[in-house]
Amino acid sequence: MRAVVARERDAGIDGLTLADMPYPHAAENDVIVRVHAAGFTRGELDWPATWTDRAGRDRAPSIPGHELSGVVAELGYGTTGLTVGQRVFGLTDWARNGSLAEFTAVEARNLAPLPADVDHTVAAALPISGLTAWQGLFDHARLTVGQTVLITGAAGGVGSIAVQLAREAGAVVIAAGRARDREIVSGLGARTFLDLDAEDVRDAGEVDVVFDVVGGDVLARSAELVRPGGTLVSVAMPPEVRPADGRALYFVVEPDRVRLADLAQRVRDGRLRLLVGDVRPLAEAAGGWARRPAAPGRTIIQVAA
Repeated sequence: MRAVVARERDAGIDGLTLADMPYPHAAENDVIVRVHAAGFTRGELDWPATWTDRAGRDRAPSIPGHELSGVVAELGYGTTGLTVGQRVFGLTDWARNGSLAEFTAVEARNLAPLPADVDHTVAAALPISGLTAWQGLFDHARLTVGQTVLITGAAGGVGSIAVQLAREAGAVVIAAGRARDREIVSGLGARTFLDLDAEDVRDAGEVDVVFDVVGGDVLARSAELVRPGGTLVSVAMPPEVRPADGRALYFVVEPDRVRLADLAQRVRDGRLRLLVGDVRPLAEAAGGWARRPAAPGRTIIQVAA
């Protein structure tokens, strides 16, 4: 099969090549998915799990990408709940070969059925961003109706979904991002928009929850805004500055089959809009990785027609 391959850790994006790789093995409770569309996270070439397996053994050359949408091609021994030919989407394991390939092996529990009226390129943009937004807002920050939440990086994959989920939950949403993103973020449901190029994030005033996807100085200054008993959640980096009277935490997204199905239903109902920008073929994946999009929207790799 054809796949995008990372061979040398120090080579970065320049080390990504399109190559022939062995067809994946379906372990117990695995599914082999014929990938139609895939997503990637720009920082994953620096993740330890990209280069070593769970036992600490070198696994280069590795196939990056951990979001996928496609069709079940094969079931491993003991796999139940899915059938060959079924449309699915979800997450691949961090320490196994990923989704930038024609076929990939995935634990069945990490996949959810994909409705026929949701396009593969849309579905591939949902797993990491959607689950991260939901888990950050509700599982970790415990956001409730009437509370005020500040969401930084609000036009990104995670931030744009978080704005919509928070608004639907009845929260007051303050979004922070770049000036060019004001109109689109406001259209997603943010009540207030802060231009981080010209304004200080502390201009947001007191909030019950900060949901940070930016890190750095923005994260540190945001800690001052959290009301007593509130929560600062970051997916960019562990917070070094904590609220004076509140919680601060960093987390990594976890697979959740039930929540994935719920998010897909929200897409079907028109309650959740995904920002998809460039859609590139597998042969151009490295170029899509290197290029920062000029407008909001995830870069998605279309693997199969």
